[in-house]
Amino acid sequence: YPLPEAQLDRFLLEIDVEYPDLDAERRILLETTGVRETPVEGVIDARRLQEIQTLIRRMPVSESVLDAILRLVRSARPGNGNEFADQKVAWGPGPRAGQALMLTARARALYEGRFAPSVDDVVALAGPVLQHRMALTFAARADGASMKEVIAKLVAPLRG
Repeated sequence: YPLPEAQLDRFLLEIDVEYPDLDAERRILLETTGVRETPVEGVIDARRLQEIQTLIRRMPVSESVLDAILRLVRSARPGNGNEFADQKVAWGPGPRAGQALMLTARARALYEGRFAPSVDDVVALAGPVLQHRMALTFAARADGASMKEVIAKLVAPLRG
């Protein structure tokens, strides 16, 4: 059910999960409705998770990545000099969106074996970070605009 915007902003990402395919759904049914419990194995302990979180926060971020985050988040706010956002966005992302982009860009870089995030990381994560932190205007919804389309247009200048 819909949450107030202040609560939505507390979620780091919004990830759309598709329905499982036939074989996966079959496994779900068989493995979760019987008397035998499916064994669960841990993949990481709490200490290692904290180490990774600390490493992510220590990763350097270039000025170009910082500027890309600031430009994107600020351009998505109505009343901030972006005519497109003024027409399409009823309310935009707050400072937590920038924090989320900074941390997730670092995490993505680390996951991919890089020592620092790039603007490409910001572009890749813009949708999951921003889509639940913004709302379309009535006019935009009436015109059939989607949040994904609006974010794609806001991200386009970052692609250089």
